[in-house]
Amino acid sequence: MTPTCRLERVVAGQDRRGGVNRDLLAGFVLLYALIYAAFGVASPFWPHYFETRGVASEELGLLLALGTAVRLVSGPAAGRIADRRRARRMVLASCLGIAGLVAFGLATAGGLLPLLLFSLFHAAALAPTTTLADALASRAAVAPGDGRSRRFEYGWVRGTGSAAFIIGTLLAGQMVGAIGLTSIVLLHAGLLVVSAFAVLLVPDTPSDRRPAAQDPASPEGGFSALMRIAVFRRLLLVVALILGSHAMHDAFAVIRWTAAGIGPGTASLLWSLSVAAEVIVFFVVGPPLVARVGPAAAAAIAALAGLARWSIMALTADPLVLALVQPFHGATFALLHLACIRILTQSVPPELAATGQAVYAVASGAATALLTLAAGVLYARYGATAFFAMAALCGLALPLTRGLRSAGGS
Repeated sequence: MTPTCRLERVVAGQDRRGGVNRDLLAGFVLLYALIYAAFGVASPFWPHYFETRGVASEELGLLLALGTAVRLVSGPAAGRIADRRRARRMVLASCLGIAGLVAFGLATAGGLLPLLLFSLFHAAALAPTTTLADALASRAAVAPGDGRSRRFEYGWVRGTGSAAFIIGTLLAGQMVGAIGLTSIVLLHAGLLVVSAFAVLLVPDTPSDRRPAAQDPASPEGGFSALMRIAVFRRLLLVVALILGSHAMHDAFAVIRWTAAGIGPGTASLLWSLSVAAEVIVFFVVGPPLVARVGPAAAAAIAALAGLARWSIMALTADPLVLALVQPFHGATFALLHLACIRILTQSVPPELAATGQAVYAVASGAATALLTLAAGVLYARYGATAFFAMAALCGLALPLTRGLRSAGGS
């Protein structure tokens, strides 16, 4: 059998072994492992790296803020291009390759202006990568036909990414201590370049190989078509409220714990518990739960978990209680993400898959950015009780999850 015939059978889900399509799954597992390991080795260290390259504290804030702004624009733009050109795989490989090459430039640049230029190009190229990968993986996971049977579970692929991020971060910590910060930038760049080639191991979605006759004629047409989908609009609001509610935790949890006498070692352990729960939900708990109760009910569970998680954090910083609460992250993030991916797959037309994923990511990112600003004001004024505001956001999201049922079949 020729490689072309083999690929066609893999894409069509006709592997003779039945059940899980191992070839298809292996390609996505490798791709996600490389992408998220690249994130893990560098993401925690970028501020310190820029600082060692001569960027002052106030300049660092500007550099990071501009990078965030660029990502909010480039993600949807690249997704729209990928959909209109039926070239999601090509655009993903291009973005990964460009981001890797620009990162090599970051390893040699010094001073504010060169670092600013390289970091903005890097952010613009890197922003679309996860949404494009999700567009490919979530569509490939669904077998042709009724749209409900699965070739593999998307959660296994995304869980691999989370695990790879953790491994990458741990590896980077050792490398920084042994051979310096530049080493992790070079490793980050290398992983991105390799991941660009790994994209060739995964197939285009079926819609990528069909003519684009039904595609809206203008870039704006795709966004307006998405916003006419009631379930999609409801999903964006739920995502903004629940994922945005993490802003207080991400910015002030460790500050809150430190003020309560919790040392760095314990704080690190508490944070690791949340990430470990995320991986477990992606791999083990989440896929069968979403399949059993439906994505709308899973989103409601995430809202309830957020309501409980942030309320408890507002009331206590007891390490034992926090050790019980931190794993709720598996519901407030991982379970919600699995539910959203399922809804996006079922409600967004295939020809708008990448655009839908990008808008979904922007809704989360923009809400988190705005709520982080609000969190600073609230925490400065009210201290730990400000976590109740984040609980209120999840409370607002809870009744909205009922409107997601039309797409999820729950």
